[in-house]
Amino acid sequence: MTSFIPIFPLSIVVYPGEDLNLHIFEPRYKQLIEDCFAENKPFGIPTVLNNAVADHGTQVHITNIKAVYDDGKMDISTQGGAVFALLEMIPQLPDKLYSGAIVNYPANGLQTNSALQQTVLQTIKKLHVLLAITKNFKKPDHSLTSYDLAHHAGLNLAEEFELLKLMQETQRLEYLRRHLSKVVPIIEEMETLKERVKLNGHFRELKGLGF
Repeated sequence: MTSFIPIFPLSIVVYPGEDLNLHIFEPRYKQLIEDCFAENKPFGIPTVLNNAVADHGTQVHITNIKAVYDDGKMDISTQGGAVFALLEMIPQLPDKLYSGAIVNYPANGLQTNSALQQTVLQTIKKLHVLLAITKNFKKPDHSLTSYDLAHHAGLNLAEEFELLKLMQETQRLEYLRRHLSKVVPIIEEMETLKERVKLNGHFRELKGLGF
Protein backbone atom coordinates (compact mmCIF):
# COMPACT_ATOMS: atom_id res chain seq x y z
CA MET A 1 0.00 0.00 0.00
CA THR A 2 1.33 3.42 -1.00
CA SER A 3 0.33 6.59 0.83
CA PHE A 4 1.40 10.11 1.70
CA ILE A 5 2.40 11.11 5.24
CA PRO A 6 3.91 14.19 6.86
CA ILE A 7 7.41 13.45 8.10
CA PHE A 8 9.50 14.43 11.10
CA PRO A 9 13.07 13.19 10.39
CA LEU A 10 15.08 12.47 13.55
CA SER A 11 18.39 10.84 14.43
CA ILE A 12 16.61 7.96 16.16
CA VAL A 13 15.04 4.64 15.25
CA VAL A 14 11.44 4.13 16.37
CA TYR A 15 10.12 0.57 16.45
CA PRO A 16 6.53 -0.61 16.05
CA GLY A 17 4.73 -0.54 19.39
CA GLU A 18 7.36 1.68 21.01
CA ASP A 19 6.18 4.47 23.31
CA LEU A 20 8.08 7.66 22.56
CA ASN A 21 7.88 11.06 24.28
CA LEU A 22 8.89 14.10 22.24
CA HIS A 23 9.48 17.75 23.07
CA ILE A 24 8.36 19.83 20.09
CA PHE A 25 9.88 23.29 19.68
CA GLU A 26 10.51 24.04 15.98
CA PRO A 27 7.64 25.98 14.31
CA ARG A 28 7.38 23.52 11.39
CA TYR A 29 6.98 20.54 13.70
CA LYS A 30 4.61 22.36 16.03
CA GLN A 31 2.44 22.87 12.95
CA LEU A 32 2.83 19.22 11.95
CA ILE A 33 1.74 17.99 15.38
CA GLU A 34 -1.21 20.40 15.53
CA ASP A 35 -2.41 19.27 12.08
CA CYS A 36 -1.98 15.54 12.76
CA PHE A 37 -3.63 15.73 16.18
CA ALA A 38 -6.59 17.75 14.89
CA GLU A 39 -7.16 15.30 12.03
CA ASN A 40 -6.28 12.17 14.06
CA LYS A 41 -3.66 11.23 11.48
CA PRO A 42 -0.21 9.67 11.92
CA PHE A 43 3.10 11.11 10.80
CA GLY A 44 6.36 9.42 9.89
CA ILE A 45 9.77 9.45 11.58
CA PRO A 46 12.39 8.46 9.02
CA THR A 47 15.81 7.93 10.56
CA VAL A 48 18.53 10.50 9.90
CA LEU A 49 21.89 8.78 9.33
CA ASN A 50 25.11 10.62 8.47
CA ASN A 51 23.18 13.89 8.13
CA ALA A 52 20.85 12.42 5.51
CA VAL A 53 17.28 11.13 5.63
CA ALA A 54 17.41 7.34 5.31
CA ASP A 55 15.10 5.24 3.16
CA HIS A 56 13.08 3.69 6.00
CA GLY A 57 11.24 4.88 9.06
CA THR A 58 8.24 4.24 11.26
CA GLN A 59 4.72 5.59 11.21
CA VAL A 60 3.92 7.27 14.54
CA HIS A 61 0.57 7.97 16.19
CA ILE A 62 0.05 10.79 18.68
CA THR A 63 -1.47 9.33 21.85
CA ASN A 64 -1.46 12.42 24.03
CA ILE A 65 -0.43 16.08 24.09
CA LYS A 66 0.89 16.26 27.63
CA ALA A 67 1.67 19.96 27.79
CA VAL A 68 1.47 23.10 25.67
CA TYR A 69 3.64 25.98 26.84
CA ASP A 70 3.08 29.73 26.46
CA ASP A 71 5.56 29.91 23.59
CA GLY A 72 3.78 27.09 21.72
CA LYS A 73 6.28 24.36 22.55
CA MET A 74 4.74 20.98 23.32
CA ASP A 75 5.41 17.74 25.12
CA ILE A 76 3.69 14.84 23.38
CA SER A 77 3.36 11.09 23.74
CA THR A 78 3.44 8.88 20.65
CA GLN A 79 3.44 5.21 19.75
CA GLY A 80 5.22 3.56 16.83
CA GLY A 81 3.11 1.95 14.12
CA ALA A 82 4.07 0.30 10.86
CA VAL A 83 7.54 0.38 9.29
CA PHE A 84 7.59 2.23 5.96
CA ALA A 85 9.92 2.48 2.99
CA LEU A 86 10.38 6.06 1.81
CA LEU A 87 9.79 6.28 -1.95
CA GLU A 88 9.90 10.03 -2.52
CA MET A 89 10.38 13.07 -0.31
CA ILE A 90 8.32 16.20 -0.82
CA PRO A 91 10.44 18.93 0.80
CA GLN A 92 7.79 21.64 0.78
CA LEU A 93 4.03 21.11 1.06
CA PRO A 94 1.59 23.81 -0.11
CA ASP A 95 0.84 26.27 2.73
CA LYS A 96 2.79 24.13 5.22
CA LEU A 97 6.12 24.54 6.98
CA TYR A 98 6.86 20.82 7.22
CA SER A 99 7.81 18.16 4.67
CA GLY A 100 6.07 15.01 3.53
CA ALA A 101 6.83 11.76 1.77
CA ILE A 102 5.28 9.10 -0.39
CA VAL A 103 5.80 5.77 1.33
CA ASN A 104 4.77 2.15 1.22
CA TYR A 105 4.52 -0.43 3.96
CA PRO A 106 6.43 -3.68 3.40
CA ALA A 107 4.80 -6.86 4.68
CA ASN A 108 6.13 -7.56 8.16
CA GLY A 109 6.44 -11.20 9.23
CA LEU A 110 5.77 -11.37 12.97
CA GLN A 111 5.98 -15.16 13.41
CA THR A 112 8.56 -15.78 16.11
CA ASN A 113 10.88 -18.59 17.15
CA SER A 114 10.34 -19.13 20.87
CA ALA A 115 13.70 -20.80 21.51
CA LEU A 116 15.59 -18.04 19.69
CA GLN A 117 13.58 -15.36 21.47
CA GLN A 118 14.46 -16.87 24.86
CA THR A 119 18.14 -17.10 23.92
CA VAL A 120 18.21 -13.44 22.96
CA LEU A 121 16.28 -12.36 26.05
CA GLN A 122 18.47 -14.30 28.48
CA THR A 123 21.63 -12.97 26.82
CA ILE A 124 20.35 -9.40 27.12
CA LYS A 125 19.63 -10.01 30.80
CA LYS A 126 23.18 -11.34 31.19
CA LEU A 127 24.50 -8.19 29.49
CA HIS A 128 22.55 -6.02 31.91
CA VAL A 129 23.95 -7.92 34.90
CA LEU A 130 27.48 -7.41 33.59
CA LEU A 131 26.79 -3.70 33.12
CA ALA A 132 25.06 -3.45 36.53
CA ILE A 133 21.92 -1.93 35.04
CA THR A 134 18.27 -2.75 35.56
CA LYS A 135 15.67 -2.64 32.80
CA ASN A 136 11.91 -2.99 33.01
CA PHE A 137 10.54 -4.49 29.80
CA LYS A 138 6.94 -3.82 30.95
CA LYS A 139 5.73 -7.09 29.40
CA PRO A 140 5.84 -10.79 30.29
CA ASP A 141 9.03 -12.40 29.02
CA HIS A 142 7.23 -14.72 26.58
CA SER A 143 5.49 -11.83 24.81
CA LEU A 144 8.60 -9.71 24.15
CA THR A 145 9.46 -9.19 20.49
CA SER A 146 12.65 -8.13 18.76
CA TYR A 147 11.24 -4.59 18.69
CA ASP A 148 10.82 -4.65 22.49
CA LEU A 149 14.38 -5.88 22.96
CA ALA A 150 16.35 -3.97 20.34
CA HIS A 151 16.94 -0.75 22.30
CA HIS A 152 18.21 -2.82 25.25
CA ALA A 153 20.86 -4.79 23.37
CA GLY A 154 23.56 -2.12 23.00
CA LEU A 155 23.08 -1.49 19.28
CA ASN A 156 24.35 1.76 17.81
CA LEU A 157 22.09 3.91 15.61
CA ALA A 158 23.22 2.32 12.34
CA GLU A 159 22.68 -1.17 13.76
CA GLU A 160 19.22 -0.25 15.08
CA PHE A 161 18.39 0.99 11.58
CA GLU A 162 19.63 -2.25 9.99
CA LEU A 163 17.30 -4.17 12.28
CA LEU A 164 14.39 -1.86 11.38
CA LYS A 165 14.77 -2.82 7.71
CA LEU A 166 14.50 -6.57 8.43
CA MET A 167 10.96 -7.66 7.69
CA GLN A 168 10.88 -11.06 9.43
CA GLU A 169 10.83 -11.54 13.21
CA THR A 170 13.23 -14.48 13.06
CA GLN A 171 15.69 -12.36 11.04
CA ARG A 172 15.55 -9.61 13.64
CA LEU A 173 16.06 -12.03 16.53
CA GLU A 174 18.99 -13.65 14.74
CA TYR A 175 20.49 -10.20 14.14
CA LEU A 176 20.27 -9.51 17.88
CA ARG A 177 21.70 -12.94 18.75
CA ARG A 178 24.74 -12.40 16.54
CA HIS A 179 25.31 -8.90 17.92
CA LEU A 180 25.11 -10.12 21.51
CA SER A 181 27.43 -13.06 20.79
CA LYS A 182 30.11 -10.49 19.94
CA VAL A 183 29.37 -7.92 22.64
CA VAL A 184 28.92 -10.08 25.76
CA PRO A 185 32.37 -11.79 25.58
CA ILE A 186 33.97 -8.34 25.27
CA ILE A 187 32.15 -7.10 28.37
CA GLU A 188 33.07 -10.30 30.24
CA GLU A 189 36.72 -9.79 29.34
CA MET A 190 36.52 -6.20 30.56
CA GLU A 191 35.15 -7.44 33.90
CA THR A 192 38.03 -9.91 34.16
CA LEU A 193 40.46 -7.10 33.37
CA LYS A 194 38.94 -4.92 36.09
CA GLU A 195 39.45 -7.73 38.61
CA ARG A 196 43.09 -8.08 37.54
CA VAL A 197 43.63 -4.35 37.96
CA LYS A 198 42.07 -4.45 41.45
CA LEU A 199 44.58 -7.14 42.44
CA ASN A 200 47.57 -5.15 41.19
CA GLY A 201 49.78 -4.19 44.16
CA HIS A 202 47.96 -6.41 46.66
CA PHE A 203 49.77 -9.10 48.65
CA ARG A 204 48.75 -12.44 47.22
CA GLU A 205 49.44 -15.94 48.40
CA LEU A 206 50.85 -17.83 45.44
CA LYS A 207 52.05 -21.40 45.30
CA GLY A 208 55.36 -21.93 43.55
CA LEU A 209 56.13 -24.62 41.08
CA GLY A 210 57.66 -27.71 42.69
CA PHE A 211 60.76 -29.27 41.17
